[in-house]
Amino acid sequence: MQIEQQLTLEQLQKLNTAFQELEENGCKSLDVEKFKQIVKKSMAPYNSSDEQIDEFFMKIDYAATGTIRWDDFCTYMQLEYTEQDGSSARLKKLTFSLPAMIQELSYGEAILRINSLPDNTLVIAREDGLISFWSPQLQQKRSKMVFEKLSNKKPKWVMDFAVMSQYNKLILGTGDHEIQFYELSNFEPYCQISSLEAIPLRLDYCYTDTDECMILYGDDQGCVNILLMSSVGELLRTWKKLPKDESLPNIGLESAVCSLNVTYIRWKVHGDWVTQLNYCDSMKAVISTSSHESTALVIGCTVGATNVEQQMKEIKDSGKESRGKKGQMIPTVPTKRAEGDQTVFRIYKGVKTFAFCKKYNLLVTGGMDRIIRLWNPYMPRLPTGMLRSHMAPVFYLYVSEEDARIFSMSTDNTLKIWDIEDHSCLFTACSKSSGIKGELTACHYIPGTRSLYVATDTLALLHLRLRPPPEPHLVISHKEPVLCCKYNKEFKHVVSCSEGSVVKVWDFATGKHLFEFCDAHGSAAITCMTFDDSGRRLVTGGRDGFLKVWNYNNGHCLHTLKREGKCDEICDCTYVEVNRNKYIIAVGWDRRINMYFVSRKIRAEIDGLFYKMIILNVLLNKSRFA
Repeated sequence: MQIEQQLTLEQLQKLNTAFQELEENGCKSLDVEKFKQIVKKSMAPYNSSDEQIDEFFMKIDYAATGTIRWDDFCTYMQLEYTEQDGSSARLKKLTFSLPAMIQELSYGEAILRINSLPDNTLVIAREDGLISFWSPQLQQKRSKMVFEKLSNKKPKWVMDFAVMSQYNKLILGTGDHEIQFYELSNFEPYCQISSLEAIPLRLDYCYTDTDECMILYGDDQGCVNILLMSSVGELLRTWKKLPKDESLPNIGLESAVCSLNVTYIRWKVHGDWVTQLNYCDSMKAVISTSSHESTALVIGCTVGATNVEQQMKEIKDSGKESRGKKGQMIPTVPTKRAEGDQTVFRIYKGVKTFAFCKKYNLLVTGGMDRIIRLWNPYMPRLPTGMLRSHMAPVFYLYVSEEDARIFSMSTDNTLKIWDIEDHSCLFTACSKSSGIKGELTACHYIPGTRSLYVATDTLALLHLRLRPPPEPHLVISHKEPVLCCKYNKEFKHVVSCSEGSVVKVWDFATGKHLFEFCDAHGSAAITCMTFDDSGRRLVTGGRDGFLKVWNYNNGHCLHTLKREGKCDEICDCTYVEVNRNKYIIAVGWDRRINMYFVSRKIRAEIDGLFYKMIILNVLLNKSRFA
């Protein structure tokens, strides 16, 4: 490992003290021997070889003066760390392909929610009850209006839906206090549970065991309702045989909970209606949110007290409040969980949306205050991080385990990608660049296809753009064609330059990629390169007609050289010494030999009177100019 990558803050402080002591003694700059002494002293007990320190000294002394000062050391380290951060950001770069693929929709109510099946088929529901299947490429397969329009009754409205894939059923929550079941294959009505205590605003479903499941819904009274069902297949078939109400076999909630196969639990959790609800199987808990600040997000159990003391307290309070049990009436006042059965997060302006990731033990929340907060789910007092960049309320969040990224979407149709580790924003796409316009109503990300679906007045598809995996038998050094490369004998490096204006540094002995810097000549290709006589400075020429002098160990541009007037492509360059004067000589499509005096940056031109063709190469020997 290089010395600059090993230095700690304590060692840097020791080096600073050593430089100051030498300066007080009249030594304002250090040669390589003195530098070796203070480096070995400051980094003790960690030993660095003389060869490593020599290389470190040469990187700092890019002008080959033979001495360095503390300012030179600090400048090099700052540029080194800055470029490392930039290089790290480039490696983390992850984007969505823009613009989005847009699919126009037929006239009707807004899309309420997008969900997906195991085969990545999209299930989309509109508020008026139109359910449709779409392919991952946004080709509509079929659709059906599941609500009958009756002239003498108010129209029904869908509040939310969930998919029971194990039973081939679709669950709808309606504004008429109902949970309806439909055949997933053809959307034919199956049965319904009516007379719910409140309007089911958010639905979720979990398959818990063999022929057992859990249906959860959050309502407009801030309650979390849980239906634990066993022998589900037989239970649904029994309900299907009941008398119909508006073309659906109907059973009231009070009658349903009398069944031995149904347990109904209702918790009073929030001070406002529920904005999102999900069952987290890894924690065996329900996560629900609301706009109420004091109960913005709550992680709680499903069935009740978790220890003996809480169970005893529950028995004492059973006279006042009781949960719905088999064969008993449903209580009009919902039960509150014991303090030990839930974790409450107080969040300013509440929570509109959240996402949980088991792999990183990460809970992410967003809402009206436009701030994305990162939490440890077991520590509700303070967030572990806050992501500030959105200019509108956060509407949707997703944590991608595979990519270690957070995807966020705000109500102004701005999409962002965040890095989980350093909390940096890696990508931003506004409405203009993505082409997504209109009021945002639903979002859904499918990790299998790495696709984000966004519903507004239209349906939009955004594909995540990934780095292509390298072929096992082929090592690719650059994304673009390599136009030139050279070996540096001083540092034992190979430096390569590409058509994409990228300079990369490689260790000759191991082939390891050490460093890179991009946009060396803007968008112009780098066509040629050379080193100065000390091997510490790199000279590059490009199609933009410019020559640039670099400290290539940290990507710092020292000088930019160009001739007056129009600059044509440079084809080759070299570094020469003539009568103790040092020059950079370049040739190109301007049919001239351009000479730049290195120390004073004075350019001398020699017109190519004898050149009738474009000069494509220069092979100059110092002996020819002596």
